[in-house]
Amino acid sequence: MIVKTFNKEKRDCKTIELVCDLSITGGGTAGVCAAITAARKGIRVVLIQDRPVLGGNASSEVRLWILGATSHMGNNNRWSREGGVMDEILVENLYRNPEGNAVVFDTVLLDKVLNEENITLLLNTCVYDVNKSSDTKIESIKAFNSQNSTEYVVKAPLFCDASGDGIVAFKAGASFRMGAEPKEEFGELFAPDKSYGELLGHSMYFYSKNTDKPVKFKAPDFALKDIKQIPRYKAIGKDDKGCRFWWFEYGGRHDTIHDTEHIKYELWKVIYGVWDYIKNSGEFKDVDNMTLEWVGTIPGKRESRRFEGLYMMKQQDVIEQQEFDDAIAHGGWAIDLHPADGIYSKLSACTQWHSKGVYHIPYRSFVSKDIDNLFLAGRIISATHVAFGSTRVMATTGLCAQAVGMAAALCTEKGMKPAHILENGEIKNLQNQLNIVGQSIPNIPIKTSTNLISEANVQASSTLEISEIPFDGNWFPLNISAAQLLPFEANQSYNFKMLVKADGATELKVQLRTSEKSKNYAPEVILESKTFKLEQGEQYITVEFSNGTPNDQYAFVTFLSNDMVSLKTSNKRYSGVLSVFNGVNKAVSNNGKQVPPANIGVDEFEFWTPHRRPEGQNIAMKIYPAIQSFKSDNIGNGYVRPWGEVNAWVADLNDENPTLKVEWDETKTISEIKLFLDPDYDHPMESTLMGHPEEVVPFCVRNYTIKDLDGNVLHVEKGNYQTINTFKPNESLNLKGFTIEFVHPSKDVPAAIFEILCQ
Repeated sequence: MIVKTFNKEKRDCKTIELVCDLSITGGGTAGVCAAITAARKGIRVVLIQDRPVLGGNASSEVRLWILGATSHMGNNNRWSREGGVMDEILVENLYRNPEGNAVVFDTVLLDKVLNEENITLLLNTCVYDVNKSSDTKIESIKAFNSQNSTEYVVKAPLFCDASGDGIVAFKAGASFRMGAEPKEEFGELFAPDKSYGELLGHSMYFYSKNTDKPVKFKAPDFALKDIKQIPRYKAIGKDDKGCRFWWFEYGGRHDTIHDTEHIKYELWKVIYGVWDYIKNSGEFKDVDNMTLEWVGTIPGKRESRRFEGLYMMKQQDVIEQQEFDDAIAHGGWAIDLHPADGIYSKLSACTQWHSKGVYHIPYRSFVSKDIDNLFLAGRIISATHVAFGSTRVMATTGLCAQAVGMAAALCTEKGMKPAHILENGEIKNLQNQLNIVGQSIPNIPIKTSTNLISEANVQASSTLEISEIPFDGNWFPLNISAAQLLPFEANQSYNFKMLVKADGATELKVQLRTSEKSKNYAPEVILESKTFKLEQGEQYITVEFSNGTPNDQYAFVTFLSNDMVSLKTSNKRYSGVLSVFNGVNKAVSNNGKQVPPANIGVDEFEFWTPHRRPEGQNIAMKIYPAIQSFKSDNIGNGYVRPWGEVNAWVADLNDENPTLKVEWDETKTISEIKLFLDPDYDHPMESTLMGHPEEVVPFCVRNYTIKDLDGNVLHVEKGNYQTINTFKPNESLNLKGFTIEFVHPSKDVPAAIFEILCQ
């Protein structure tokens, strides 16, 4: 029994002091990815999250899906899903949680963090103050956990603010901005005016479900009474739920930090008013048995403070795909701005303008210009309001934060401040360390000097040569234009033979297209065009393209729409090869073609995007000469995904025991062998709600065996589903070489591997 008598002195809460190498505030996707990356490099991390679960807007408390450069497969950014830890998390979630249950996703994130022994996780813990040892250096932060009534003092040489509102950076005195910059400051032609609004608002969602008996609903008194106050109320669907109601947004006219509770109440008013409308207006059929299953209790925030770093990203960096020497990640979501009046606005709920491809994000935008030992991460990084419209989404913030975690590890190892990474070539070291763990920074491969495979002779038992994409699939009606995306050799002419079916006499136009930039996938350049007269019924056509492409790059064998024509497709799928369609994806403002108003600094171009599996079959065709881009020479080039070229070795599907043999001229000491496999970087893998057609992507090698050159088994892998596989023997091995024996993922998909890293 504990008895405490009256004490006239002030009582203090229990206080725990923690000392670490890196303190991270914020447990959303950015904070999680930064923490895991840093911890795996051996530094001690304290990860502080003010909520009971990890994930921020992706958690079960908010339930927004994670997206980034892939943009619901609605843009021209092929094979652009974010790599590294961000990819690992999404692939893990696909395997455990293909239906997209947000509660299960909570456990995926928690597992990833708890499995790292170098991370101390503090949930339900809110940072509220900062101690500084000088004007430009943070010494410690203070936080309080309301669940255990404990105060924490966390001391570290390095701090990362991934908190969304930037509490650490704010309390430390770092320069910040809220609202939109005027056009004149950065020359951003898309900068909004005050009538549109300068801040994005908050959103809240609800889930509903059907039951086996009628359920009544009596709206609370605070619920919205007049549904017509929502100008887009006719867009409300009774079966929609969760973040399909992303446009239930409010608060852009308010202080999105200090007015959050007011904004929350307004969003509750909307949600319960909408449900009352669905249940009781008589406008919807078959709703008697429907009930509310869940309503959000905290709003998902989009925008508040943005802090000034050593560089501020702007609209032109996104749209013009600016390249930076200090690039540490890529972005690819559209510049996505919303009217400040949100759900009460008569304007479109969002205005999205896409770039033609992915763009670089520089390291300097993550380093505070004012506080020497402070990293910025998440949505608070150094970007204008317009550029923020693209960089703010969660898969992008997770990818970028991996660079912060890796930079913190390098700073710890070498006793540097964050800005010092920009000196003495350290940025190259950071970029390489990131790429080794799967970052895939565009145009920056893994250094050959850090990979022993570059000194080896790599031979394959077979190599895929596509002389035919077999005619074993369904018929695809050409009511929208379609194209087969293939890797071409520069200046090589190709012939293609396709099987088509016509409902009557008609014409079919076939074009060869490519991109102005050799590593983009926007087919704006028409190299050749052919027209074929078709008779009713099935028939083969042969297309001869004589000009070829100016570089080794992807090209589009393009079939313009004709409602009377169908194309024969194939069941075979290959890494780095897919079909695309000039269709519509309204989820990301894709109407087949982007046609911006004049003078907003945005390009006009067409969208050619894949279809989600099980659809999106390749177009069947014979090809002469065969496509020969899948050689074992790709192993060791430093790229771990398609980037302008396939960058993969792919086996012949008829090879019953596909094998790679790696051999050096002299014995090497090997501490690890790392394989980079194909997780289909084109599939968005939305973390929640959407659901996916499979638990393991069809291109991923699941089973393989590593042997030394004498045939001794070094490692056997069965049932793999992850992108990066690392074999680390208990003791380093002295090897003259090794072999990897693969099993094809399926009868329709050959074994493929992007890269082998030996260290």
